[in-house]
Amino acid sequence: MGFPTTSAPPAVTVVDISDLTAANAGMDLLEQDGMPLQSMPLRARRVIVRLKSTMVVYHSTNLRVRMRTQARDGLLACAVFGPRASGLVEGLQIRPGMMAVAEPRTEAGFVVDPGYESIALLVPPEDIREHLSARRREGDFRWPRGVEVLRTDPVRARGLFRLGKRLTATASRSPALFDAGRTERDAAQVELLEALLAAMRSADTLEPLGTERTRRAHSRIVALAEGHVLARAGQRVSVSDLCQAADVSERTLECAFKAVTGLSPVAYLIRMRLHRVRAALLAAEPGSTRVSVEAIKWGFWHFGEFSQAYRRCFGEPPSATLRRGPGMRDLGSNTVAKR
Repeated sequence: MGFPTTSAPPAVTVVDISDLTAANAGMDLLEQDGMPLQSMPLRARRVIVRLKSTMVVYHSTNLRVRMRTQARDGLLACAVFGPRASGLVEGLQIRPGMMAVAEPRTEAGFVVDPGYESIALLVPPEDIREHLSARRREGDFRWPRGVEVLRTDPVRARGLFRLGKRLTATASRSPALFDAGRTERDAAQVELLEALLAAMRSADTLEPLGTERTRRAHSRIVALAEGHVLARAGQRVSVSDLCQAADVSERTLECAFKAVTGLSPVAYLIRMRLHRVRAALLAAEPGSTRVSVEAIKWGFWHFGEFSQAYRRCFGEPPSATLRRGPGMRDLGSNTVAKR
């Protein structure tokens, strides 16, 4: 099974990201919604390698970041993590032998710390089924319902990560090796799928520890509060509203946000709304909107305070962002598409 020839995607895409607001530009495999939780310059990298039917995606970041991500229709996502990676996946602490698996179009939540690295394989489910059927191993892997965090052999998980990282590093240096029709590309896919199937063979559901049950509950509270705010763009949402949406006390809401994001609910939601305004300004056609219009849409009514908060968060006034226009929205990422 291969990709449609009409779209002719590049074999290798390398993206150095300094602004997560612009990081989704040109993305056709994943939908990502990310926000740094630290007010420092961001240096993140994403490398995408398209093989015959499988895609390999490498991620790294130098800051603590909250991300929500999902694979497009028709792709099963399997992620493993670097040896120094730390943070949370669906409220569970990243640890050796962890693997996150998500069915297509299912959103997974991450909070990752500085130094985070991961490898994600995006695989058509039928490819895995064919391999398992040929090996009479259909019962070796339980297909995920939504997002599932699994525990597998740490050695096999580490081997899969190292193989994926080595592949993406090689592709960044020598993209011609992965041109359509090259035997190296097909060989790489075979090796990766073998490593993935080996890791799946010993995979089982990762049961949360006692403290992780609390952390998972906190992650759900934060997700409910985020969803409530995003569904009410332009409305002034109060802490009372968030408590009602998540069905928790103010103290529990505060504890959840501190535990998951390191910020208070008010500070986190202001930052989230600032990023939404920035995304709208970057996407706007010349003359199609004004800064004040987009600010009001996300509940900022005091424009002086809004402008100061925007400058502190992004290092520039909102008017400068708007002047770039959609043709300049990739300034937050340095993208190199290689065929």
